[in-house]
Amino acid sequence: MRTNDILNHMVKYQAETLNKTFQALADPTRRAILARLAEGRLSVTELAEPFTVSLPAVMKHLRVLEDAGLIMREKEGRVSRCRMSVGPLQHAAEWIASYERFWTKQCDALSRYLEKTGEDKERTWTKKATARKRRPASRKS
Repeated sequence: MRTNDILNHMVKYQAETLNKTFQALADPTRRAILARLAEGRLSVTELAEPFTVSLPAVMKHLRVLEDAGLIMREKEGRVSRCRMSVGPLQHAAEWIASYERFWTKQCDALSRYLEKTGEDKERTWTKKATARKRRPASRKS
């Protein structure tokens, strides 16, 4: 396998992972489920308690979260327990951080430009004001 093929595969895999992560995070119910799991492992029944949707609806949300790799389910006898998996969230945070660095650089460059143009305008205004003061007053006779 060539290096380009490997890189293309990695980029495609990372894009798919990010897409699934952001798709899963797009729903407020799924975000609420993750917030509850951030406190520790819970059974599916415990996770479903505060929601007004049915248990099958919660199960669908869990499948989306599991497919995105955001949670892991483990069977303990008859009880299915869920726990949060941080890998995809870390990947999403890194992706967001790269854009934060980009926009920080852009904003810094804009700030420097505005400061420079502000200084240039100030010099221009100062020169004009100084030139006005040096002109001799016109005399009326």
